[in-house]
Parts: sequence; structure tokens; C-alpha cells
Amino acid sequence: MQTLDRKIAPAFKTIEKIEMIKASELRLRNNIPVYSINAGTQELIKIEFIFSAGMYQQKIPLQAATVNAMLEEGTSKLNASQIADKVDYYGAFLETSLTQDTASIVLYTLNKHLKSTLPIIEQIIKDSVFPQDELNTHIGNKMQTFFVNNQKVANVARKRFSELLFGEKHPYGINVKEKDFSFINRTHLIDFYSSLYCSNNCKIVLAGKVEEDMLVLLDNYFGGDDWNNASSSDSFAANLSVIEPNEINGSELILKKDAVQSAIRIGKVLFNKKHPDFQSLQILNTLFGGYFGSRLMSNIREDKGYTYGIGSGIVSLQNSGYFFISTEVGVDVCKDALNEIYFEMNRLREELVSENELQLVKNYLLGTFLRSVDGPFAMAEKFKGIMEYNLDYDYFDNYIATIRSISASKLRNLANTYLDKNSMIELVVGKK
Repeated sequence: MQTLDRKIAPAFKTIEKIEMIKASELRLRNNIPVYSINAGTQELIKIEFIFSAGMYQQKIPLQAATVNAMLEEGTSKLNASQIADKVDYYGAFLETSLTQDTASIVLYTLNKHLKSTLPIIEQIIKDSVFPQDELNTHIGNKMQTFFVNNQKVANVARKRFSELLFGEKHPYGINVKEKDFSFINRTHLIDFYSSLYCSNNCKIVLAGKVEEDMLVLLDNYFGGDDWNNASSSDSFAANLSVIEPNEINGSELILKKDAVQSAIRIGKVLFNKKHPDFQSLQILNTLFGGYFGSRLMSNIREDKGYTYGIGSGIVSLQNSGYFFISTEVGVDVCKDALNEIYFEMNRLREELVSENELQLVKNYLLGTFLRSVDGPFAMAEKFKGIMEYNLDYDYFDNYIATIRSISASKLRNLANTYLDKNSMIELVVGKK
């Protein structure tokens, strides 16, 4: 038997090809698309109902989030407790989620219980009533959380940063104010729900061990025209004003005299994943601040000890996108931390990345991608990321090819195009 020498690192193997099971598309009788990923080995299924009912579509603050959060609070036939009991009885799990652009209702259930759990989801999607007592409790809890969070520099920075990026009247820049809690009412919820949680505004993603009768069940419960509300949905969408994001730069300080930490946000409005530079910029961002071994982490956390964590990212939205740098540092080192951030930014603009560092980032990204498509639920998440932008699976092939082929000179050119300090918004909340 060969003895393992633990002083020698194992040989590194390059990932040559990543296989993905692609979603197949079918349509219900009412034309709802159902995207099915049949890749499961266990008798478990995940069904996600996706609606274009995110914060971008709301008419007033709190409308989208409150509707989505209260979907499980009662229908005309079941109260919140009865819904929870029925879901628990079948060992199922129900969750709702909201993004800037979409709202989702997700059911996890054993295959054998799908016939029993789908009627519960049908009631929630078609017949939620938003009881006034539950609404009062929900608003009260959210208001209390709002006041607590407003004392935290990180939360203040997050909200103000979105306003600076997009403008206070842009759907992506609107933030909740104290007065909004007293303004929102049940009528606002019903208006949003009836307009946007309807069949003509719905997509379904099915992942796991998919069986033929599941599509029949989905069609039985959701394939009819009883929840088509096209005229209302069109009217609601038509009322949304199209506002361009801010085109500003510069710095802003929100002074907190008693702060022991300062929250730093730096960034700019960019574009979404449909832009030809998006994938290459993801690689540059990873190198800069997108993983634990990034330059920002190595310098500002590991070397200087200014922060516990710092990172940068590129966010893709259906109608825009942005780049950001985020950290919290001690108030006494805030200026030094800012200087180091811009120092690392300028290094990427002026110097070529070494071959060793670039290869390390490439290997990290390939490994991360491989993990991100491990299992049917993970593959469904990846698919959603292209479905929402009307992209095809060749997006992933192009991404892998970009990782493998990108050069140090290409990264430097990207840094000179997009990582210009003078084009950035700088926000500090605390002391500077």
C-alpha cells in the first residue's frame, strides 16, 4: 500500500466540461409555461410559482413585500393555523420570497403527497384574503424591526446607497419610510395581489423526481382561466413610470456621532447579465473582492486588520444592474480603509494580474460553478437565472469559455473601463 505524503499537495485537475440537465418546457391549458428539470433520485419535488410581482412593480412602498409575506395568513376557507397544520401534516414545506423583480411561492413535498398539498397552494395563490388582524400584527412587527434597523449604520448605508444609485423615485431606489407603515392598507394589498398574482403573469419551475402525472395535476389546479386577470395586470403595469437611474458620482457622509463603526458603500450603476461585458466583469470582480482570497480581503482584512469582512459584487436586475463594494470598519481607520480600497482599484487599472493569481481565480470560479449545479434544485436555480432574462443555456457555455480564455490584459482593460474612482458613488455612514 502506498503511503500518503501529506506534505505534498494533491495534483490539481482542471474541470474540462460541466454537464447540466436542461429544463424542458411544457404549457398548461391557459398557456402558463412549466419548466421541468427531471434530475432527482429521491421521491421529492420542488414546485416554484414565479410572478412578475417584485418591488419594481409596486405602486407604493411595502406593497409587494407585504402581499408576499402574508400569502400564508389565510384564505376564505383556511386560516393561517389551518394552512400551517395541513402543510406540516404531509411533511411538506412552504416558503415565499421576494426580489426587486419577482415574487415566488415554493412548495417542497414528497411525490406521494403532491395531490394533497397542491390544493393548499391553489387556495393561497388564488384566494388569499389578507385578514385585517394579521395585517395589523405584521405591520406592527415590521415597524418595530424598521426602528431597530435604522440605528445600524450598515442598514442605513444599504438603503441610502440604493437611493444614490437609482434616485429616490426610481423603483429600485425607493425605500420604506416611517409614514409608509400607516399608509399601507388591505385595499392596496388586494389590488396588487389580484392584478399580478394571476395566470397570465405566472411561470412554474418543477425540479426533482418529476413524474408524468405531476403535469396533469398542475393543469387540473392551475391550468384554467379562473385566475386570468389580463386587463387588470396590463392596467397596473401601465401605471408604472419609467425613470432612468441617477447618473451621479461623488461622496456623501451621514454622520453618526456615537458610531463605533463606519459603514462604507462604493459603487455605480452598470448593466445586467445580458451585456456582453457582464461575464468578464464577474471574473474581474472575483479577483478584486468577490471571494475570500480576493485582493480586498487580503489587504484590508488579512494584512491591515481594518475589518472582519469586505467584499464587492455585481448585481443583475431585470431592468438595470450595479457594482458595489461593502464593508464596516472602525471609525478610526475609515479613511485608511477607503485609501486601501482605491489603491487596490488602481492596481488593477495599472498592473497586469500575475498568471498564478489569475489561474487561482479561474479554478475557484469553475469549482464554484460546478457546485452550483449539483442536484436538481440547484440546477433549477441556475435555470431561473437565465429564464428571467430570456437567455438560453449557451449563456453558461459562454461563461465557462470566458473563464478559461480571459487574459490579464483583458482584465486590465476592463478595470480601466469600469473601475474608475471618479465614476463611483462613495457613501460613509458613521464617522470619516
